[in-house]
Amino acid sequence: MSVKPSKEKTNELKGPAVLNISYIFPNGDRYDGECQKSSDDVIMRSGSGIHTTPNGIIYKGQWYNDKMNGSGRLEHPSGAVYEGEFKDNMFHGRGTYIFQNGAKYVGEFNENKLEGEGEFTDLKGLQWIGNFHYKAAPGLKLKLDI
Repeated sequence: MSVKPSKEKTNELKGPAVLNISYIFPNGDRYDGECQKSSDDVIMRSGSGIHTTPNGIIYKGQWYNDKMNGSGRLEHPSGAVYEGEFKDNMFHGRGTYIFQNGAKYVGEFNENKLEGEGEFTDLKGLQWIGNFHYKAAPGLKLKLDI
């Protein structure tokens, strides 16, 4: 990997130096952001960064161990957007997913699946609340503003 560091910060209390890089992968993907060298001198995305693909996928957010970890925003060219918590490149924790058709889910995710308390807003603007379990949501209730 040929890396062009633009800035290096060393923090003895936190560990390895933080590099700010701009890197284009062999497949055309691009990463601009923070990296750190591992103990075996491998440069891995770690900290804040932006990863873009030639087909229009954009991730802006936190990285750890070369994976999307922490908070971030993932945008697809279809118009679908996820904003929230990531763990090991998956939607995991609290987040908001806006489907390409405009419907929206706000709630808990577990390894890319809707899981737990959440609120779904359909195309008519109706809000449904309840427990979600991947593709099932038994017992959803219509949220009424009275």
